Amino acid sequence: MVGNINCRTNSGISNEILEVIINHGMEGLPRAVEIIYNEAMKIERSRHLGADHYEHNCERTDYANGYKPKTLKTQLGQLNLNIPQVRQGDFYPSFLEKGCRSDRALKAALAEMYVQGVSTRDVTKIIEDLCGFQVTSTEVSRATKLLDEEFEKWRTREIGKYEYLFLDARYENTRNAGSVVDLAVLCAIGVTESGNREVLGVSVKLSEAEIHWREFLESLQKRGLHGVKLIISDAHSGLNAAKKAIFPSVPWQRCQFHLQQNAQSYIPKKTMKKAVAADIRSIFNAANREEADRLLKINIEKYSSIAPQLSEWMGENIPQGLTVFSFPAEYKQYIRTNNLAERLNKEIRRRTRKVGIFPNEASCLRLVTAVVMEISEEWLVGTRYLPKIDSE
Repeated sequence: MVGNINCRTNSGISNEILEVIINHGMEGLPRAVEIIYNEAMKIERSRHLGADHYEHNCERTDYANGYKPKTLKTQLGQLNLNIPQVRQGDFYPSFLEKGCRSDRALKAALAEMYVQGVSTRDVTKIIEDLCGFQVTSTEVSRATKLLDEEFEKWRTREIGKYEYLFLDARYENTRNAGSVVDLAVLCAIGVTESGNREVLGVSVKLSEAEIHWREFLESLQKRGLHGVKLIISDAHSGLNAAKKAIFPSVPWQRCQFHLQQNAQSYIPKKTMKKAVAADIRSIFNAANREEADRLLKINIEKYSSIAPQLSEWMGENIPQGLTVFSFPAEYKQYIRTNNLAERLNKEIRRRTRKVGIFPNEASCLRLVTAVVMEISEEWLVGTRYLPKIDSE
């Protein structure tokens, strides 16, 4: 714990607050509260880090990483806050987190009510109980419409040059034509030449069929996506054909982690699993492509008699995970797998599981868009995803 956290001296803060009140009277109260909130958040961050600002401390757990602006509506009016950021761990001011939890609870409760077919009157009562204010069905519809308009602008915004394109899909239970179906949620993440990441788009479709992946990739291209040097993904159904049609000259890096998992299906004996995993890992961890190809050839021959299906599978699939050797070695651990997209999907699932079954496709797309927008905004003000190379 930090022994003496003092982002600014108490007298300095007090003087600034008094100056605001003296000069502006009660009209200056919102600004005074802004000062108090901003200083309180700095102190809370310091406690989270285990060290004061610029303090050298062996107990420090992380480092400060600037601020993110946020507008907070209160009874005093609109407050302009600066949310302290950290480099690696999760940190969010406790008094704001409470508001976020309430907001998520409200969305989940509303979704649950609609799924269960509860009347509008009962839905309104839930809102009143959670938020403490009255709303009408008209206001709920208007709010939903405004959200949809905002999210549609984000999904159709202009994008530009991204050198690395991560693609992934997951499924959400949704009511459709009187039954519950699994809707495919398609996501695209781009990494710029400077190493920064951003969620480029999201789409909800009935399946991962080629036509749906193709429409999604075409929409990215029409919005200005260009300069892609590498596509990173798993071998999703329909994706291979779609990316060949839309990005025919862009190489593909198949996720090494999923290749390791897929290999387990071709191992005839459980006792062989550890050895096979180690052999595949040695190929992926080779010093260069030539060495990886040499080790792959050795292992294909090694398993040709004792596990012929595995041997054949390795020859056809493992090379798809070796494209990464053609790119900077400093980037290897960041683009060899689809972990970036997997982590995004994990966060989406953390939010959507509170709903259970979405009442319709629009509801699913609305919440998924809200989640990825929030994450993408955090990425844009955070640290770069790819490390700097000395030649930069």
